[in-house]
Amino acid sequence: MRFLPCLLALALLALARPAFAQAPSVAAKRSRVLLVTGVDYPAHEWRQTAPVLKGILEQGGGADVRVVEDPAFLDSASINNYDVVLLHFQNWEVPSPGAAARENLQRYVANGGGLVSVHFACGAWHGEWPEFARLLGRVWRGTSGTQHDRRGPFTVEIGDKDHPVTRGLSDFVTDDELYTCLVGDARIHLLAQAKSSVDQQQHPQAFVRDFGKGRVFLTTLGHDVKAYTNSVVPQLLRLGTAWAAGKN
Repeated sequence: MRFLPCLLALALLALARPAFAQAPSVAAKRSRVLLVTGVDYPAHEWRQTAPVLKGILEQGGGADVRVVEDPAFLDSASINNYDVVLLHFQNWEVPSPGAAARENLQRYVANGGGLVSVHFACGAWHGEWPEFARLLGRVWRGTSGTQHDRRGPFTVEIGDKDHPVTRGLSDFVTDDELYTCLVGDARIHLLAQAKSSVDQQQHPQAFVRDFGKGRVFLTTLGHDVKAYTNSVVPQLLRLGTAWAAGKN
């Protein structure tokens, strides 16, 4: 009978061990995201949107996000410590991250790192780095022609409802800028599009592509805090970033 307390203690310990063992595995599932910001077109309030974007991605425990407010950080070997580099800047009338940063970022993605671009980040390195169009898939065409429809509500149509990023999502209305200014001929996998009220053409709003061993997710959505937080946009951002990190 004196052995019963010992046996009971051992049984309770065995039941408790799985609960303790789960904690590290849950933490390990979080994507490590480097959010690169710090400069943008004056109409884009990055100081407001960067923390909101960080909160969106960390909601639900799916990611740990570090924000750096200097795009030149991209020339650091430290970017290899992250699963995803998220571009949230446009070097508007200031020096862009130089050749070392460009080569470092391209090598990072080619070797398996994830890359996410939101809104006007597709205009980074404009006129300085033609290879950016091949890395990202589509980029800002510059100041010639119309850039986007007038800010307001429009419908985003989900083109591929089976892809991990858009699975379970339906067409939705967002309040944002409908970009009509992307150019490039690299192969992309279109996820969502919207019809311009100006030219009556469909324009990409979200797509993915592979680059080397890495994954790229781009969305033109995200003009301001309202654009990031309305409708199902937060879910699209979380799913796109998780996919870029290698999760399905």
